[in-house]
Amino acid sequence: MTLPDAPTPSAILEAAIYVNDLDAAEHFYGTLLGLEKIMRIEDRHVFYRLGGSVLLVFNPDRTVEPPNNPDLPVPPHGARGPGHVCFTLDRDGIALMHDRLVEAGVAIDTQFDWPNGARSLYVRDPAGNSVEFAEARLWSQS
Repeated sequence: MTLPDAPTPSAILEAAIYVNDLDAAEHFYGTLLGLEKIMRIEDRHVFYRLGGSVLLVFNPDRTVEPPNNPDLPVPPHGARGPGHVCFTLDRDGIALMHDRLVEAGVAIDTQFDWPNGARSLYVRDPAGNSVEFAEARLWSQS
């Protein structure tokens, strides 16, 4: 079979993580990390804007239910268990975020410099998702 040509995606528009307590997630991502909340729908989801991308935070028990909105026929979806998300910060921002998280009582999983010199800081959100803060050059090819 010959497949038709199609463009290669150029960016991630949205990424999803799953949590069992949206209130705790909203406190962590909205209050503690300061992400811009787009919307919250009851105990189903809360969405945050990060530049041109969106972090979707779903309750897995609710996102497997059909949306019951014929105008938005998003199929049921979801995952269970801890996931991973990485936010971009510069080195100074990572140090400031480290101090803020420690002051808020968030345990630090680890922090280190990658072989290319990029800094990463890892913590867990209240649902156990791995949350990383890294310099953008982590994935640079030079």
